[in-house]
Amino acid sequence: MEWLNAVIQGVLLGGLYALFAAGLSLIFGVMRLVNIAHGDLIVLAAYLGLTTSVALGLHPLLALVLVAPALAAIGFLLQIGILNRTLGNDILPPLLVTFGLSVILQNALLEIYTADPQKMDAGALETASVSLGGISLGVLPLLTFAVAVAIVGALQWVFYNTALGRAFRATSDNQDIAQLMGLNKAHVYGYAMALALAVTAVAGIFLGIRTSFDPAIGGSRLIFGFEAVIIGGLGNLWGTLAGGVILGVAQTVGAKIDPGWQLLAGHIVFLLILAVRPSGLFPKVTG
Repeated sequence: MEWLNAVIQGVLLGGLYALFAAGLSLIFGVMRLVNIAHGDLIVLAAYLGLTTSVALGLHPLLALVLVAPALAAIGFLLQIGILNRTLGNDILPPLLVTFGLSVILQNALLEIYTADPQKMDAGALETASVSLGGISLGVLPLLTFAVAVAIVGALQWVFYNTALGRAFRATSDNQDIAQLMGLNKAHVYGYAMALALAVTAVAGIFLGIRTSFDPAIGGSRLIFGFEAVIIGGLGNLWGTLAGGVILGVAQTVGAKIDPGWQLLAGHIVFLLILAVRPSGLFPKVTG
């Protein structure tokens, strides 16, 4: 029963990792951009959620109503104003720009909020649990996983059932032809980044409710997100969810074997999968 509990807790933890990774997967799928600042944007969302909930007396989940549009606007302006100028055949310029953005965000958050760890207060939600067959499941992890599934499903629906999704796919497949058909590549990329950062806002809020955070943790969130994306297959949203679950289960099972192996077990599973399937378990199929 203890091992089964470890696996179930890992699956639920995978929901949080899928939230970290969904924005990365979306951005890469549309514009082949690797955003080094993604982890720091998650932390920025957590701090904005903390500030909003404290200043307005809102529950952190209600603060999403303000934080998600704010992050979406930041994403659109960031893409239109800076990142679009770096995109091209060379992948180095956007990597350098997003690395610089990561450094700026970390230092700005450190200056504004100090290095002291912070945490959002979600009240009874943090400790509430339900019993299922002798296994106690936290309501917050269950909610996180449900939200991750809903977001991935919603993104998948947007991609294949809306005009915006068709614009995303057309631009991803062939930028030049999409431009000739009347699509503004710069604006399509801006909408993609806005949508990705709206999802990032959700990830930041759930991170801030689940655990303490500080300006320096963005790098580790980025690594978890990257590993989930690569395990699942680049650009595959459902694969990203599966990758997050695999990573979460590896960590909880590793911690069950030895508490010091939690993070190491996840990294080892990631490397093994990468060695066997370099394109991920569920690579994106075009067509």
